[in-house]
Amino acid sequence: MLKKIVREPLVHFLLLALVIFAVYGLFEGASAKKPDSIEVSVPKIEQMVSIFVKTWQRPPTPGELKGLIDDYVKEEIYVRQALDLGLDKDDTVIRRRLRQKMEFLADAETPVPTEADLQAYLDGAPDAFRIDGTVAFQQVFLNGQQRGEAVAQDAAAMLATLTGNPSADLSALGDATMLPPEMPLSTQASVAQTFGPEFAAAVARAPAGTWTGPIASAFGLHLVRVTDRVEGRVPALDEVREAVAREWTNDRRRELEDERFAELLKSYTVTIARLPGDTVSQ
Repeated sequence: MLKKIVREPLVHFLLLALVIFAVYGLFEGASAKKPDSIEVSVPKIEQMVSIFVKTWQRPPTPGELKGLIDDYVKEEIYVRQALDLGLDKDDTVIRRRLRQKMEFLADAETPVPTEADLQAYLDGAPDAFRIDGTVAFQQVFLNGQQRGEAVAQDAAAMLATLTGNPSADLSALGDATMLPPEMPLSTQASVAQTFGPEFAAAVARAPAGTWTGPIASAFGLHLVRVTDRVEGRVPALDEVREAVAREWTNDRRRELEDERFAELLKSYTVTIARLPGDTVSQ
């Protein structure tokens, strides 16, 4: 068993990491006396190795591990020198990154919602998760440009024909168009994308089962029969749990961020300069 363990590549790698760390440790005593000492700790080496393994799907070779450590030391020295020179001051990218890190730390404290939290959130904002109603319909198109002033009279006559004969052949009525003669169950927004918002709103109000019109669109006039309608409704929590949880978490995160920032702001005195000609009270 001992021989099998000794032959494991992972054991060899860990021993190698400890040897390299020990080499750095020989200089730790002397460097500890210096204010700018750099310590490459075991956790830091393990972190480097972990990132390497995730990227390359294998442990680093001794040379690669030494390169990782050397690069970290180089980066640490350059960062410290840059800070000493004040190169981080007034740097928009650095400031934004630091803010993101602070917000990330705050996000980690956002609680997990309970079932009661989610239900209360849904009850408090039902319209935000409402399932839109849908409508299905048939339509006969009349081209106003082709028919001219007679289009309204033609529409009235055609409506009378359809009302008296609901099973009439629709393909033999109306004018040629690229618009669909029938629409399956669709939301008002979907209908608006095809026929326009005014037409969609009129169809949403139209009675079901009877021909009505004419309804105007940007294309011309339409005779319409609503064949099916499903009313909109507020869903049960199980239907929209993921969306409710996402919005609850976003709102709670913003609330906590505002609370924490208000608390931090108490420790600072903020002075805002008044611009020339500025009449707004500071």
